[in-house]
Formats: sequence, structure tokens, C-alpha cells
Amino acid sequence: MFFFAAALLASAAASANDIYIHAGRVLAEPASGRVLAEQTIVVRHGRIAEVRGGYVDGPGREINLRDKFVLPGLIDSHVHLCHENGPNDRMNRVTMTAADWAIQGARFANITLRAGFTTVANLGDENDAIFALRNGIERGDVPGPRIVAAGHVLSPHGGDGDVHGYRPDVAATIRRSNLCSGADDCSRVVRNQIQRGADIIKIVATGSVLADVAQGVGLQFTDAELQAIVQTAHRMGRRVTAHAHSTDGVNAALRGGVDSIEHGTFLDDASIKLFKASGAYLVPTLLAGATVTAWANDPESFLSAPAKAKALEVGPKMLEMGRRAHAGGVKIAFGTDASVAKHGTNARELSLLVQAGLTPLEAIRAATVGSADHLGLSKEIGSLAPGKLADIVAVDGDPLAAVSELEHVTFVMKAGVVYVDAQD
Repeated sequence: MFFFAAALLASAAASANDIYIHAGRVLAEPASGRVLAEQTIVVRHGRIAEVRGGYVDGPGREINLRDKFVLPGLIDSHVHLCHENGPNDRMNRVTMTAADWAIQGARFANITLRAGFTTVANLGDENDAIFALRNGIERGDVPGPRIVAAGHVLSPHGGDGDVHGYRPDVAATIRRSNLCSGADDCSRVVRNQIQRGADIIKIVATGSVLADVAQGVGLQFTDAELQAIVQTAHRMGRRVTAHAHSTDGVNAALRGGVDSIEHGTFLDDASIKLFKASGAYLVPTLLAGATVTAWANDPESFLSAPAKAKALEVGPKMLEMGRRAHAGGVKIAFGTDASVAKHGTNARELSLLVQAGLTPLEAIRAATVGSADHLGLSKEIGSLAPGKLADIVAVDGDPLAAVSELEHVTFVMKAGVVYVDAQD
């Protein structure tokens, strides 16, 4: 009697608005690695209602993915949707408005979503541009991945997040409200950025490759400034992630309590111990390393002399960094620094992670459950479990055998809405 009543209740809950996805193979829970055959994923009100064995019919729409491999929507923990690096970078800074950046971002957001990335962390773009884009996607005004947005990156005055290479009067017109000096001032900037709408705080703890200034890639914040940033952000419910290349920068940021490190090029054994002690994530961005290396080796490269020198110093070392971190047991979240590499090519990072020693399953975990945990979104995304958002992608082949299959997704659903249909 109990099972009969439960069946009646389930039937009553079903409606013509439900979606029944018939999936040939499903990696529903990347944490386990178990692949299920011939499953039906029931989507209701944008969320996964159930995953059932066999091909189950219902009153709603049926989607035939019986010849596909199905898995959760992918997550890129490091993108810059509002721009794409190239030879016009310097001119764009003085000719494009925040509205221009947002319109451009809408195009790149759509490209990213159609590549199978249903969630991204946007770690550095104009406040007005990225927050408008994030909100517009959330309202359904434009298609794109859901965005965890940092807005402006925090930098010390004169650091790599400042404006370099322009006349002082021009620099003054494009300088952002992201600069601070001293612990109290850095706390103030964190509060201002959160008030402005930041979901996460991104700091430039060390020099960066593409900044047009010959400052190297060493530590730029003081310990007191790092601690003030992290304490203020955590008190206000925000995670902190740190761009960091040099060993001293990585280790100082980890000692300061950041939740993750972006890049981590020159991490050492002490860094690995700090990662494991704190539980912080590494976002290796190996694709960015490969891209800047190719640019620097191009005889017609658009890179300035300082940027080219840093690209040759940093880029070739990033793959080996990934190997050391993985072998050392550091938690890895997937991130590409897209805008360096072209938007939509994000999944190339998976093959680079495999080159760095991860198995295809471990690389997929980094782009699903790992990144979901890193961003504090495990209750909503990262696996195909009842109650979670219906973020679903599919490919023709088996990504556990060849992870590069994920560079060619044939089906994309975000929150129950289909953006790429395998049947088209």
C-alpha cells in the first residue's frame, strides 16, 4: 500500500512541463566515478527531480540522448568574460566604456555557455560591466553561464592591478577604485567592493605576466594587508582568491588565509604543506600558461617587451607546477583564465590537466564537484543529484577514455533550459 501511494504522489507531481532526458551513459556523481547506463533524468522547474534506471516515459518533453555520454555542466573557476586579450588591449582601455565591455561580455558569455560551461567565476572585469552582465544573465535577458563575479581586482598602489604605460593624466581617467595601501585602507576597499556587488574578492598578490610593466612576478602586498583583506572579506561572507606566481607570493597569501590561489607557478614544498593545512584550492590555469608561451615565441607577438619576458619566465613552468601540486595532494579546481586563451576553448584545460598527471576522471572532478566546492556552490551544482540545478552536458564519445571529447559538447542545458540541442 505504501509503495502504491508513493507512486500516486509521484505521478501527481509530474506535469507536462517536466523534461525526461533519456541518457545512454551518465556520470551523475563525479566524486564516485560510477557510470550508469540507460538512465532517465527527470527535470522539473529547472532542477533535477530524479535519476531513474531505464528509459522512463512521462507526460512532459522527451530528450533523446541515448547515444550520448551525459555529465554535470562544467564549471570554470577563472574567466574574464568582458574581454579577450590581443593587440588592441592598450587602446581598448581608453576607448571602450563599461557598456561596451558588457555588450562584448554578452557575446563571450554565450560562447562559453555553448561550450558546456554552465557556471563561471569571473575574476576581474569592470564593476559596472560584469555586474550588469551577471544580473542580466540571472534575469534571463541574455544567455550565458551563471556568474560568480569579483568585479575589480584588488591591488596595492603601483602594483600590477594599477594602470601602467599611459601619460599620468590618461592613467588618472582610467584608474579604478581597486587600489589600497596599508591594512586599514585595504579593509576599506574590500568593503567598498562588496557593497558594489562582489560575490568573491580577487587580489593581485604578485606581479602578473600581461601587465605592461617590468616589476617581475614577486609579492606586492604586505602580510598585514593580506590578513586585513582576508579577515574583512570573511567577516562579510566572501571568499578570497589570490593571483600569485612567485613562491613568496603564494606562501604569503596562503599564510594570510586566502581560500584559493590562481596560477601558483613557483609553488614549492612549503606551499604544498600550506595548501594542505588550510584546505585552500589551487586553480592552475595551465591553458593560460600554454597560451602566453605561444605568444612569447611568436616573432610577430603583440606582447610588450616586459610582458614577453615574464611570459617566457612563467608560461613554460606551469605544467610542471601542476604535476607537483597534484602529486603533493593539493586540491585542484578547474580554471582557465579565459580571455588569455579564447573564450569557448575552455575545455582544452582538461587535456593539460591530464598531461600534468591527473586522470581524466580527476580532471572532470576538478571541473565539476571540485569547482563547485571551491566556489561554495556544492548544494546547487557539480553533480546530477535530486534537488540540484539541472545543469547538464553531453558528448558523443567517452570523456573518461579521452577527456578531449569535452571540447566538442553536443548538448547543453542550464537550469532546465536547453541551449545546445543534440537533435538540431
